[in-house]
Amino acid sequence: MPAAVPTLDEIRAWPATVSVPQAATALGVSKSYLHGLIKQNSAPVKVLPLEGRHRVITASLVRLLEDS
Repeated sequence: MPAAVPTLDEIRAWPATVSVPQAATALGVSKSYLHGLIKQNSAPVKVLPLEGRHRVITASLVRLLEDS
């Protein structure tokens, strides 16, 4: 069963960066889809490569969701 989509207020309370799977849940897409967008440099959110993994900047995620 997929994770419940968090509210915008819940997302605002998240740490400064979140995992790709967590961001994908907030966007309502699969983690593989978001990973694909990141690989193509087409992600609609800002992403940081840290320690061999990608982290999504929460403020960028919030801005995207506020504008939609």
